[in-house]
Amino acid sequence: MELTGNPPNAGYRRFESYREYEELIDLMIPQTQRIIRVFDKNLGRAWNSSTRIERLTQFLLADRTNRLLIVLHDIRQLGVEWPRLIGLAQQFSHACSIRETLRAAKHVHDPFVVFDGSHYVHRFHFDHMRAAQGTHDATGAQQLIDRFAEIQEASGPPLAANVTGL
Repeated sequence: MELTGNPPNAGYRRFESYREYEELIDLMIPQTQRIIRVFDKNLGRAWNSSTRIERLTQFLLADRTNRLLIVLHDIRQLGVEWPRLIGLAQQFSHACSIRETLRAAKHVHDPFVVFDGSHYVHRFHFDHMRAAQGTHDATGAQQLIDRFAEIQEASGPPLAANVTGL
């Protein structure tokens, strides 16, 4: 399906599988060239898997200007349940930011991950597994990037990248 303002290879499709959602994230990380933006209530277990952490490490090592920006509603268990992600944040403290939303943004209920400025996966509500994938969809990605900026603005400062700081 061609989307307005996008190249002819732009695509958008819906799906209803949490497994596919996580697989798409893993597939997109190596294709990302500059920035990954993540918003969620809390992170799924895949964010602590050795495979995902290795892909994120390679992404961050590929260029000093690459960034991983994460905003979550709930970071209470981050240091306990996601030690590999915390280790990544420590190793790449200049390139990896993890924030927690403040009250003004707690009403946002649709997790998403945006890769650069044209690819994304978007769940419509964190309580349900209905989602969409956009590829070469700069218009849809820009809407999510704008939302991410608003959510990030309504969040606390980046967390200290050590377990005691969380």
